[in-house]
Amino acid sequence: MDKIFIPLHEELRKIRHVVMDMDGTIYHGNKLFPTTLPFLERLKKLGIGFTFLTNNSSRSTDVYLEHLHRFGIHVPRECMLSSTGNTVDYLQRHHPGIRRLFLLGTDSFRAEMRASGFTDCSMEEEPELVVTAFDTSLLYERLCKCAWWIKHGKPWIATHCDLECPTEKPTTLIDCGSVTACLEAVSGRKPVVMGKPNRTMMETIFHRYSLMPEEVVMCGDRAYTDIQLAVNSGTFSAMIVSESQSKTGIPADSTPPGIVRPVPTWVIPHLEKLGEALSESRD
Repeated sequence: MDKIFIPLHEELRKIRHVVMDMDGTIYHGNKLFPTTLPFLERLKKLGIGFTFLTNNSSRSTDVYLEHLHRFGIHVPRECMLSSTGNTVDYLQRHHPGIRRLFLLGTDSFRAEMRASGFTDCSMEEEPELVVTAFDTSLLYERLCKCAWWIKHGKPWIATHCDLECPTEKPTTLIDCGSVTACLEAVSGRKPVVMGKPNRTMMETIFHRYSLMPEEVVMCGDRAYTDIQLAVNSGTFSAMIVSESQSKTGIPADSTPPGIVRPVPTWVIPHLEKLGEALSESRD
């Protein structure tokens, strides 16, 4: 059973950094949650840092920053980390000699990969490695070519494991994890998966701000990505489950069948509830 939110001042007093999922946590589609801006202002007053973390690789970091700006959230680039950035970091560390990639993803994703120094191979060119992402403009022929390269042994990375992307529209957005499942079925292979809940996402933040796990709390609305990332990284976690989110179509528990649902440290109705507790722990 999830723990209801009871302020534990000794634990909360240690928090120096808050990591937040984006869609479903600070906003939903094009609607900013009313508690987001007050929560961010409270963190600044308390001297607590924060990072926005997203698995959604359909948009580049610049596009995300522009999206935040429209909400009145103005942050430097280092406050934003996506599964695309995590993929680039992994390639640079583990495959430093590889440059030629077959990319299954949006134009925005492919542009960010090119800007990071990689070659975006055409359908006729042979790649050294395949990267699959959340592709909202998925073309059947590219999916087939991607499967062909995977079946012929090319190293394969998936940016993240989400099966569907949250949306306020009356539809289901097929995400990277579902496309990955299709490719796994046809190829008999599995990729190296980046993004949440891969602990390398959090380790980047630890290194960037010289943090220890007990100084961080991960906030999100998905157990199998957000909360599991906290479990894998040894940080505290806050699962957001609210009546308003349920009304907008965000499921309280979207954990796929067959996956053990991790238990969060706390369950909260909105971010400002955490903000109030953080303030109280410092009074």
